[in-house]
Order: sequence, then C-alpha cells, then structure tokens
Amino acid sequence: MSICRILHTMLRVANLDRSIVFYTDVMGMQLLRKSENLQYKYTLAFVGYGDESQGSVLELTYNWGISKYEQGSAFGHIAIGVDDIYAKCEFIRSAGGKVTRGAGPVKGGVTHIAFVDDPDGYKIELIQNKESSSG
Repeated sequence: MSICRILHTMLRVANLDRSIVFYTDVMGMQLLRKSENLQYKYTLAFVGYGDESQGSVLELTYNWGISKYEQGSAFGHIAIGVDDIYAKCEFIRSAGGKVTRGAGPVKGGVTHIAFVDDPDGYKIELIQNKESSSG
C-alpha cells in the first residue's frame, strides 16, 4: 500500500506581496519558496509552518494582471491550530487583519475557535491547539 499525504492547497491571490506579508507577518508562516513562469505569466509562492517534506503548505498563485477572483460557494475555509487563540486574534487585529468571528467556544461545544479573512477574503478558522484534534 502506498503512503499518501496532502502536499499543498492552492489559493489564487490578487496581490502576491500583500498575501505573503499576511501569511508570514500576521499568520506566522515562513516563505518557503517562490518562482516565476515568464512564458505563462504567473508567480507561485509557497508558505507554511515548516518544511514541505514534513507537512502541507499553501501555494499562493498570482496570475499576472488579474486583480480579482470569484471564490465560488464550494470553498469553506482553511483551519490552523494556534496555541493561544485569544492572543492570536488580538495580534491579527493589531496588525490590521480582519477577525470576522472573535475567539470563543463553538456553538453547542467547548472547542474554542475564531475566524479571520485573508487579504483576498479567504476564510481561515483558528482552533485552539489543545482542542484542534478533538473536532
């Protein structure tokens, strides 16, 4: 039986530099690699919390000259575990980020969650780390 794992999730972004700043400076990821394709006019940036060989990452795709995308209704959110959800929300707010649902228990449960938007409006769910695997 072969071993499979999720490598990355691709998001199309309208402003690559702005998105890199958000995911690195605000969300605490590292810029892992970046490449341009001159022939097909796009740039890729891979960001994550560790080496790609150890976990999945985000691929930020900037198609040159495209400044807006329709996200559609099928995409839900990206979930990220954090050590202190309340402090992370405060940091995101102070860095100019948009917290759309403040930290607190999920309705009908005990897991503490929050939601933030990235610069392109993609939803990110923050989950308190000690609870991130319990649902």
